[in-house]
Amino acid sequence: MVHTTSLSRYPLFRRGKVRDVYDLGDRLLIVATDRISAFDVVMQETIPDKGALLTAISAHWFESLSKVVPNHIISYDVTTISDLTDEEVELLFGRSMIVRKTSPLPVECVVRGYLAGSGWKEYSASKTVCGIPLPEGYVESSRLAEPIFTPATKAEEGHDENISFEQSAEILGLETATSVRDYSFALFNAASKDVEGKGLILADTKFEFGIVDDSVILIDEALTPDSSRYWLASEYAPGSLQYNFDKQILRDWLETTTWNKTYPPPSLPDSVIEGTRAKYIEAYERITGRTWL
Repeated sequence: MVHTTSLSRYPLFRRGKVRDVYDLGDRLLIVATDRISAFDVVMQETIPDKGALLTAISAHWFESLSKVVPNHIISYDVTTISDLTDEEVELLFGRSMIVRKTSPLPVECVVRGYLAGSGWKEYSASKTVCGIPLPEGYVESSRLAEPIFTPATKAEEGHDENISFEQSAEILGLETATSVRDYSFALFNAASKDVEGKGLILADTKFEFGIVDDSVILIDEALTPDSSRYWLASEYAPGSLQYNFDKQILRDWLETTTWNKTYPPPSLPDSVIEGTRAKYIEAYERITGRTWL
């Protein structure tokens, strides 16, 4: 159960809610810990194997979608990093990505194929999603006639802010904004088709891109349950919440407490930890077709 990492030789480049990033000089090392967050707060407990599961899911997608758009992956083999101790190699094994350095774009690229979450809330109030007008008659979890692109600005603190495509073009430039929008649709459509054959629905997802050598490439993670909303197709029923593979178990339990959603969070019961881990394992096995050992 890895809550945090520390390497003797390489400096910490950035520590996010659930990942630690190290500067290897000409490359970066992204380490997925077992930390888990909810309502923008990192829990005190970890979810065993979570980092390794998410890394394996990302690896599956980076490989299978590499023909759709290039990505930042160099290797998953931490033994290729010089001067790591045996203990550090053991700590990093299976949960690490060695990636190219890029200039990350300051816009997150969200594609929605179904009405859920904040999109459903906005539609209920205004018949729009991120300002995009939609027809009358949709219910919660409805499939949209066509997927929509709803970019957002990245927030260092708190929640990201949804913006229009036109606003993204002002930030990125029209050519780059158009490129990442088109890449996002292509990735979403390819992944959706892939998981349909595995009994899953990809409701929505978030991509991040960076620039290297004047070209746009896919960075960060790819189509994990932390960045995507997967539903079980056999249980799909418009008009209600769906069988999902994210950390909803955790969020639902937190909502039953008196916690005010600021640090420190309450201690998690074993049932929530085990139930959340089981969801990540099920997602891994359904998405990749492999059994988690």
